[in-house]
Parts: sequence; structure tokens; C-alpha cells
Amino acid sequence: MSAAVAPARPSRKRWTGGGWGMKWAPYLFLIPNMAIFAVFTIYPALNGFNMSLYESNNGRTFRPVGTDNYRKILTDAEFWDVARNTAVFAIAFVVLGTAIALAVAALVNAQNRGKTFFRAVFFIPVLVSPVVVGLIWNWMLERQNGLVNIALGAVGIPPVPWLVDSGWAMVSIVLVGIWMQVGFYMLILLAGLQAIDPALYEAARMDGANWWEQFRVITVPLLQPSLVVVVVLGTIHGFQSFDFIWTLTGGGPVGATTLMVQYIYENGFQSPIRYGVATAGGVLLFLVVFSLTIVNWLISRRREAV
Repeated sequence: MSAAVAPARPSRKRWTGGGWGMKWAPYLFLIPNMAIFAVFTIYPALNGFNMSLYESNNGRTFRPVGTDNYRKILTDAEFWDVARNTAVFAIAFVVLGTAIALAVAALVNAQNRGKTFFRAVFFIPVLVSPVVVGLIWNWMLERQNGLVNIALGAVGIPPVPWLVDSGWAMVSIVLVGIWMQVGFYMLILLAGLQAIDPALYEAARMDGANWWEQFRVITVPLLQPSLVVVVVLGTIHGFQSFDFIWTLTGGGPVGATTLMVQYIYENGFQSPIRYGVATAGGVLLFLVVFSLTIVNWLISRRREAV
């Protein structure tokens, strides 16, 4: 007689074992963070578009003015001076910052020993508060007793008016901004360099390629995704810079280092208060940064397709 076979019981999917649980569990963990992000970032950003159509001088009563705030900004001579300063700073910051970060990353990557030490040394400024960075460099770049001018005087170079001359003040904030962020960009590019197969360089050397040809044909194309990330982040940092500049130069001399975020801050928090104009300036700044980010992304996608 054949043994009776018990009927198989239908399997039950546990919540933690698969099916619904495995599909939705990661999203459940994201809910708290996304809720905070929506309340404190997305909602204020969307509300900013609405506030730009109103005006208020006390933050409690708002009156609708339509697009009048945008008209005031676009016909304000001070705005265009600030826009020019912001463009000069952002372009110099992105170009020089990316080039210096790439050079530092290449030098660190070429070291056989001490990579961890050099990564830490270059990354330390990133950890310092931007306000503290501005105060430190304000002291170091002082015309008479600053350490930088003392060092220059030791080699026979006369003191440089870093913070009191319009041209030198812009140079100063660009260099300080690069000093503060170059370690972060260097880490991104260093990770990209370490992902490139060394066999490609060995094959290029066997074919007689020099270091520049290796850099142009191998390094730059394969490092392009990392470079795009650095350029995008540098563009955002460049257009949003304010805190270290405020403590370094205060926007001076005579507005030579006043950038867009400071212009927004002064309209929104200093007398005469114009909340609507400040918000409209923030909207314009967002549109510029967003447009440049999209352009960088499209250019990178086109080069990858080629």
C-alpha cells in the first residue's frame, strides 16, 4: 500500500520575507526624511514663488503686486552690478576650483604612500564653518599685520591690499572659496581616478604616449562623469556663496564683492525691508542655477553619446 501523502499547505508570505514587505520596506524608511525635506525645503521653495508676487515691509501683512517685484529688480542698477559680481565669482570659482581639484587629485593619486594622510589634510577646510573661514582669512589678509603680507614682505614683495582694493577683493574671495571647497571636489575626482584601469595607462605608455596624451585621451574622457558632478556642485556653490564672504569682506569695498545671496539678504532683513523683492531675487537665482545645471547635464549626455 502506498503511504498517504498529506496535502501541501499553502505557503504564507511573511511581511519581512518577500512580496509586499520587501517591495515597500525601503520606502517606509524614507518617509521620515522625505517628510522633513518636504516641510522645510520643498514647501518653502514653492511658497517662495507665490511670495514673489506680493510685497510686505513687516512680514505680517502682504499686498499683491503681480510681477512688479521682478520689474523693480530688473530695472535696478545695483542688481546688475551684483549679477556681474556673481557671474565673475562663479565662473572663476568653477574654472579654477575644478582645475586645482583635478591637479591635487592627480598628485594624491600618484602617491604610493600617504594617500589617506593627504586626503585628510586637503579635506580639513571643508569641515570648518564658512563663517569661521571668513574670520580667519580676514585676519590673515589684513593689509598691515596679516600673515600673508608679512610672508610676502619677507621675500621683498610689498603689501597687497587684499581686502581694500576692488580687484584684489574679488581675487581674495575666489581664492578663499576655492581653499574651502577644493578638498571636497578633490575627493570626488580622486574616486574617479582610482576607478580607471591602470592597464589603460600601461598600454598607452607602450604605444609611446606621453603624460599629456594619456591625460587627454584616457583620463579626461573616463573622468567626465566625476567632472560633471564637480562642475555642477561648483556652480551651485558659486552662485550661493554668502557666509564666508560676509565675514571676510562684508560685500565691500564699495559693493565690489556683493553677490546675489547678499543682495537677497539685505532686501529681506535690512531696512528698508522688501520681502517681495528679496523673494523675487531668490526665484531668479534658482532659475539661473537650475538652467545652468540642466545645460551642464545635457552637454555631458551629448558627449557620452558621441
